[in-house]
Amino acid sequence: MTYILAIDQGTTGSTALALDQNLRVAAQADCDFAQHFPQPGWVEHDLNDIWGSVITALRRIFKKINPKKIAAIGITNQRETICFWDRATGTAIARAIVWQDRRTAGLCQTLKKQGLEKFFQQKTGLLLDPYFSGTKAAWALKHWPAVASAWKEGRLACGTMDSFLVNRLSGGKAHVTEPSNASRTLTFNISRLAWDPELSRALGLPSDIWPEIRPTFGLFAKTSGVRDLPNGIPITGILGDQQAALLGQGCLRAGQAKCTFGTGSFLLMNTGANPVKSRHRLLTTVAWATSEQKATYALEGSAFVAGAAVQWIRDNLKFIDAASEIEALAASVPSSDGVIFVPALTGLGAPHWKPEARGIVTGLTRATTPAHIARAVLEGIAFQNADLLQAMQNDLGQRLKSLSVDGGGAANNLLMQFQADILGATLNRPKELETTSIGAAFAAGFGFGFWKSLDDIAKGCRLDSVFSPLMKPAERSGRLKTWRRALRQCAL
Repeated sequence: MTYILAIDQGTTGSTALALDQNLRVAAQADCDFAQHFPQPGWVEHDLNDIWGSVITALRRIFKKINPKKIAAIGITNQRETICFWDRATGTAIARAIVWQDRRTAGLCQTLKKQGLEKFFQQKTGLLLDPYFSGTKAAWALKHWPAVASAWKEGRLACGTMDSFLVNRLSGGKAHVTEPSNASRTLTFNISRLAWDPELSRALGLPSDIWPEIRPTFGLFAKTSGVRDLPNGIPITGILGDQQAALLGQGCLRAGQAKCTFGTGSFLLMNTGANPVKSRHRLLTTVAWATSEQKATYALEGSAFVAGAAVQWIRDNLKFIDAASEIEALAASVPSSDGVIFVPALTGLGAPHWKPEARGIVTGLTRATTPAHIARAVLEGIAFQNADLLQAMQNDLGQRLKSLSVDGGGAANNLLMQFQADILGATLNRPKELETTSIGAAFAAGFGFGFWKSLDDIAKGCRLDSVFSPLMKPAERSGRLKTWRRALRQCAL
């Protein structure tokens, strides 16, 4: 038996997963790493911590499988997080600025006042928000002398997390990326599938810092000099985490959609070979590219806080000791008793795009308990997704009947039922919730030739549970009106 190895580098931890030729998970291991918050609204990662977490996850998985039997490697990653390292030595020059970071809100506002948002949206499918990598890179070049000096000396390599990982895995030989990640930088033209010098200039960025673009499926590099990992293993698939989940859920046809419940929640719909321009402030993004000229596109809505709200309940409010305990706490009361939580802890994402928004809890009374707040937190996550889906339906002019769900939060039955209720749509939950890792393995297996077509991959998507909406339309409408009143209060 040989395996496809997936490396899933996420916001709070890294996962290694081995998939066999029968599309079954043979082994899996995880490793968390530290988060850094230098100022309110700033979020950073130490690249050495990231690499250390990857190596630890690999060592753990190698206790279960023989690394010599790995045929190919796939990578998936937190997408908009931007990394800076030395081209010559591979050493980190600065901390990574994480996708959640809001320090470039002022720069985004300046660009909007200059009338540039439509210019960026037409070329990139994105809106001007601190979420994306380009403004973070521009900020670093201006404010971090070590980054600016490295660029002036021709030593700076800049890229999303996939580029950094391939560089480390290849012993510094490769500086590459692919369109699903490049399309999150604000400097990539999604129609031409290439870096766009006009976009870089508008951000005040040099064009020579970005990696080489290659198709999503195919050879990127081979392993070299990584302890415990044999040399010469090909890296044959790379996808941004949400696109990997779309592939891992088998959403291969236009109109199929998924929602991942991770640190944030991310709803993507496959729109086929043509990019759909959003009229309701969603994102148009590359799902994957099978060649230098051919891509599949998606509409995307992102809520920045989902699982992070559960972490907040656990770590800041101390209501629970483990994230998994929130379901039992929330289920201990029959309702949230009028409590509404808006999880704008790092601003509001699509379709609102309010980086200045702050989270609020409304409807508190003397009778409110931690259980009511816990239930309101889960409902707040679901309400956000209802806004995303409504915007998506408005763009497409049609109603979505079912949605595939995945990620750690999808294991929460209470959340899934309320999500189905407030969407008025059926949720399909797979047996394997880590579809991001699965998607990376699928990508690498297809790029390596393990599977001859993407349709072969869909056979590995196995259903676990179906959640049908039980809430009456009148109640759904009333709950959504209450949510939107609270939403207006936090986005003033």
